[in-house]
Amino acid sequence: MQHNLFTTIRSLKIVDGCKGTQIFALNPSANAAGIGGCGGGVGDKLHEHPKASSVRSKSVQNSSIGDLLLPYGLPVTDLLEPHIEPYLKSVNFVDTIADAYRRLEGCPLLDKSTVYLEQYSIFRSLSDPKLLRRSLRSARQHAVDVHSKVVLSAWLRFERREDELNGSSSMDCSGRNIECPKATLVSGYDPDSIYDPCLCRRIAPEDADVGISVGQEECSTSDEEGDISFCIGDEEVRCVRYNIASLSRPFKAMLYGSFTESRREMINFTQNEISVKVMRAVEVYSRTRKLDWFPPDIVLELLRFANRFCCEEMKSACDAILASLVSNLDDALILVEYGLEEMAYLLVASCLQVILRELPRALYNTNVMRLFCSSEAREKLAMVGHASFLLYYFLSQVAMEGDMKSNMTVMLLERMGECAVLGWQKELAFHQMGCVMLERKEYKDANKWFEAAAKAGHVYSLAGVARTKYKRGHTYSAYKLMNSLISEYRPVGWMYQERSLYCIGKERMMDLQTATEMDPTLTFPYKYRAVAMLEENKIGAAISEINKIIGFKVSPDCIELRAWFNIANEDYEGALRDIRSLLTLDPNYMMYHGKVQGEYLIDILCQHVQQLSQADCWMQLYDRWSSVDDIGSLAVVHHMLANDPGKSLLRFRQSLLLLRLNCQKAAMRSLRLARNHSSSEHEKLVYEGWILYDTGHREEALAKAEESISIQRSFEAFFLKAYALADTSLDTESSSYVIQLLEEALKCPSDGLRKGQALNNLGSVYVDCDKLDLAADCYLNALNIRHTRAHQGLARVYHLKNQRKAAYDEMTKLIEKARNNASAYEKRSEYCDRDMARNDLSMATQLDPLRTYPYRYRAAVLMDDHKETEAIAELTKAIDFKPDLQLLHLRAAFHDSMGDGTSTLRDCEAALYLDPSYTDTIELYNKARERATDQQDKK
Repeated sequence: MQHNLFTTIRSLKIVDGCKGTQIFALNPSANAAGIGGCGGGVGDKLHEHPKASSVRSKSVQNSSIGDLLLPYGLPVTDLLEPHIEPYLKSVNFVDTIADAYRRLEGCPLLDKSTVYLEQYSIFRSLSDPKLLRRSLRSARQHAVDVHSKVVLSAWLRFERREDELNGSSSMDCSGRNIECPKATLVSGYDPDSIYDPCLCRRIAPEDADVGISVGQEECSTSDEEGDISFCIGDEEVRCVRYNIASLSRPFKAMLYGSFTESRREMINFTQNEISVKVMRAVEVYSRTRKLDWFPPDIVLELLRFANRFCCEEMKSACDAILASLVSNLDDALILVEYGLEEMAYLLVASCLQVILRELPRALYNTNVMRLFCSSEAREKLAMVGHASFLLYYFLSQVAMEGDMKSNMTVMLLERMGECAVLGWQKELAFHQMGCVMLERKEYKDANKWFEAAAKAGHVYSLAGVARTKYKRGHTYSAYKLMNSLISEYRPVGWMYQERSLYCIGKERMMDLQTATEMDPTLTFPYKYRAVAMLEENKIGAAISEINKIIGFKVSPDCIELRAWFNIANEDYEGALRDIRSLLTLDPNYMMYHGKVQGEYLIDILCQHVQQLSQADCWMQLYDRWSSVDDIGSLAVVHHMLANDPGKSLLRFRQSLLLLRLNCQKAAMRSLRLARNHSSSEHEKLVYEGWILYDTGHREEALAKAEESISIQRSFEAFFLKAYALADTSLDTESSSYVIQLLEEALKCPSDGLRKGQALNNLGSVYVDCDKLDLAADCYLNALNIRHTRAHQGLARVYHLKNQRKAAYDEMTKLIEKARNNASAYEKRSEYCDRDMARNDLSMATQLDPLRTYPYRYRAAVLMDDHKETEAIAELTKAIDFKPDLQLLHLRAAFHDSMGDGTSTLRDCEAALYLDPSYTDTIELYNKARERATDQQDKK
């Protein structure tokens, strides 16, 4: 119906926006390829590389497998370099977030939304989706104006990638005000309402045909009632003088002031380019103050009339009516031009909302690009109150994710920089522009933008300055710059990593080693050392080196590198495993610097390994699952999905593995695919529930589980409900209910992999209820179906029964069976003496430096031995690369015990910035503040 309503509008003049041929050549399907030196260049396509494109046509019989699998040879150290990361990165992260916390607590309520957006920008360097979502929600919660609400709601929707759900509409409502498309169009500050159920689902849609026709006699002023006529051509529109005068001050002055019209009964409006229909509509509105029965084209003309004669009330009414009619991208692109011409704030907001909720697809529409990309377009949006840093920040992030090197990305970042006002906004906009120019190999421009970001206060951008100097042949200048950074600031890992590029030999290796010691999460040093070993023909050592980082931080570039090593080592099964798992992480990944599709290599490798049936794959999956080989399990699932791509159960298994590997974006993609491939409604509801749960919507997830159970009782629906309920602190009654739900789940059909998980969870709830014998039975039953992680639960039961030796033995079994066993070493340390515990925790840290318990334990032991400085240093070592809440809280407590009030307050503030609800830190912080106030008063 909307398309019919707007038929007459489409032929009218559309205001020209952004012009330029460069934006029309964009490829909407261009995808980011690898990460890091071994990944493909962003946006590179296979057909752009003649050698790569000809590879697929080669015959296996005519070429050796080495030529086919390594068409571009092995990686070399000279071509490796780390990315300059395109986000805000602080030299001292704890000081930065502590300062941000103080500003957040002290800022006016109406400024909080912007401060939470800054928090989002700061948290991007942590790569924690939960923190990012929380920041965006808080920004939306405290948004005041319609524009901010529209952008932030669309951004939250984009982060969930709801565009990938079959059957979902961009204007679908989540059921809460926070993302409701109607609620976003209501101005005003009301932070407590965002999680309330929205009203849009309870309000019946208005019937566009109901109402009074403009031409109906009862809507017209009779000759007896009217005391003035407006003549348009040969026709008259009879009106009430007082009603027309009440529309605006100009009309009042004209009809009741010193103008000649005030003494006339007939006023000629022929030359004013106003139609009779519109004037009759004005007359009706002057009496009724309603527009409900007018079609959109008349309302548009009324909007122009209202603007021309300063009828503010009529303009607002027209604005609201037109805003309510925008429901799809086509309508939005038509009406936004009228909104911009007529300065209709709400109409433009409604059009923007539709466009933004259609991202990323909408961004490749040429009319959308015209609307946003040029300076002239930004100025038009600014005139109507809809050009903001927030808007261009969102748009540029979507563009960078799609194709970092595109002209569109450059233009959007330019607009983002033009809208930047605050210091952090300028730092971010300039730094990201530098990163984009670096990717485009426009080094002179990149240098300019990095220097601008550094001048604005972003120290990390100096690494970009050094890189551009290096790229332009000024290696020594780059080296000097990084040297000065290390001397001037407290050194951090990325400084040594960057400096390593500008030196050679032992000095380079020493810098890389220092970078790893300071920040073991940096992938580049491992990659460089591994490739250096490969160049020395030490393939086994190279694989061991890259395995160190893959063991606790899975990324496509490192997996690809190991695949190369395995090919060189003629371990084709290992290479196939890695490429399959890599494509699970990123289905669009292009190997060999973005030149070869991963699926092509799989085709070649499959001809040189044993072929497996689907039944063989299930057996392998059980083996690898039980040995806690998550990457191996991913590869098996990828193989199974190649044979049965519509199997939603396999997609769901895939998502569980990805979550265990902390690859949350990929996990959510798998969940969405599981939902899309569901063959039944009850199954689809379960996967929708998991999507909601994993994105922080616990209550909605529970509702989906209950709806699924009402249709059909199933293992997954009961398990989801139990899992979501157990996520909070359980009292006795709640625990009993969770136990009941898990028992119901176990009665339903499922495979051993999931039943083992349910038994493990059931055992945990029994332990919490102090039902140790029942818990032990659950864990033993789980172990009988090869759920290896149940050893940990059983060890806990033995420990609680004071059977420490049995607990230790259970954890030893887990260490022996599990491929990834850092957590097993950590847990076993609880069941042995101090020296053995220290050894186990040292091994846990070596295998996974991101685990925080070992640092906390060692620091606590040092404090017990009155080695306060060493204890602080132990925690600081971990905080520097993982600013964890518990680490910060413990260090704050240590500082407090040592009487260092300033450091106590700083660490508490940093911890509360990460989690403002952490009760223990709040208590410590309040006490430290009281002491600081008392000391200040005494002075």
